[in-house]
Order: sequence, then C-alpha cells, then structure tokens
Amino acid sequence: MITRYVQFGKLITLAIVLTLVPVLASAQSDIVYRSPEGVEGATTTSVEQAKSLFDKGVKFIDVRNPRLYAKKHIPGAHHLDFKEVFTEQTLASVAERDEPVVIYCSGVKCSRSSRASAMAASWGFSQVHYFRGGIVDWKNAGYPVEASKH
Repeated sequence: MITRYVQFGKLITLAIVLTLVPVLASAQSDIVYRSPEGVEGATTTSVEQAKSLFDKGVKFIDVRNPRLYAKKHIPGAHHLDFKEVFTEQTLASVAERDEPVVIYCSGVKCSRSSRASAMAASWGFSQVHYFRGGIVDWKNAGYPVEASKH
C-alpha cells in the first residue's frame, strides 16, 4: 500500500514539473536586458542633453558594431566598435582625457555604452557622458542621422 502512495506521489510530482517547466521557460524569455541607469565616473545624459552637447561640437563615440554604424549613426560620430576597436589608445586618439565625450550605442537594451563609459572613466577621461538612450532615443527625437558613405 505504501509503495502505491509513493508511486502516486512521484506521478503527481512529475505532472507538476511537466506543467511548470513551459510556464517558467516562457517567463524567462520575457526577461529583457536593461542597461544601468548610471555608470560610476560618468554623467548619464538624456537625449536633450546629448543634442545640446552635439550642438556645442562635443565628440560623440559610437561603440556599436560596424554594420549598425554604417546603417545609421549620429553625424560626425567617431566609430570605435566596443568589441574590436575600443581601447584606451583608440579613445585617446579621438579625444583628450579632459575634454567631454558622449558615448552611445543602440539604447537601453544594449550594454556597450555603459561598459565603454565605465572603461573610459577608469582610464582617466574626466568628462564622460553616458548616453544611455543612444541612437534609438536620438532617432525617436527626430534628430539627424547619417549613413556611412562607401
């Protein structure tokens, strides 16, 4: 009799697991990466602030991959692909350590600009603007974009 209860208990447990696994898996797929709201050593910059800095001639650094940069980028932005090109030396070749730079990527679902901003600050760049909303916010605000000319 006890053996039957144990077997029945195992079947109930199996049924519960088989029911919950798909539910938990679908809930897991709904989790979306969100970039941090702030980066130590950098100033989080809104799209309006970024446009003001753009209008003042501040250098913009696009850390997205080459395909995305070629498709659309902020006019005049320097392309330093985070995974292939972004280093202390390449950033220093574009900007002085004490001048402002705006670092951006594809927006809040991308981690490249937050990581690049943290690295730039750690290398001694003192006026790093972390443009969290990136090209997505820029385009949504109706600000100009350009494609690379090949």
